[in-house]
Amino acid sequence: MDDLKISSEIAAKGMKAQATRLRVISENLANADSTAEAPGGEPYRRKLVTFRNQLDKAIGADTVMVKKIFNDQTKLPSKYDPSHPGANAQGYVLTPNVNPLIEMMDMREAQRSYEANMNVISTSRSMVAKTLELLK
Repeated sequence: MDDLKISSEIAAKGMKAQATRLRVISENLANADSTAEAPGGEPYRRKLVTFRNQLDKAIGADTVMVKKIFNDQTKLPSKYDPSHPGANAQGYVLTPNVNPLIEMMDMREAQRSYEANMNVISTSRSMVAKTLELLK
């Protein structure tokens, strides 16, 4: 039963990491249309999440953890809108480097990974319950 507990712990850490990723993606989508208010200012920059393996000494297994959350440094697109308060001297406004289609695909991938980890926990619990039932 220890192995089932360990697999549940690993899956729970995976769910936590994917939940963080989902929150960051949600923030990106919420700011996809934001622009700078000051002339020539920078708008919202897309955030990215990276993961790393870490040995959890309590369970004696590698688990996934969020390594860092950082701003995507790709070029910010611009659009011509001289009437916008954030427009520079040439009339261009910088827009966020958030592509909603990419964010939705990332969200779907994170959601599926979260669900897969949830299924591991559910299966482990079911196996423990059946084992206890057999031992009665």
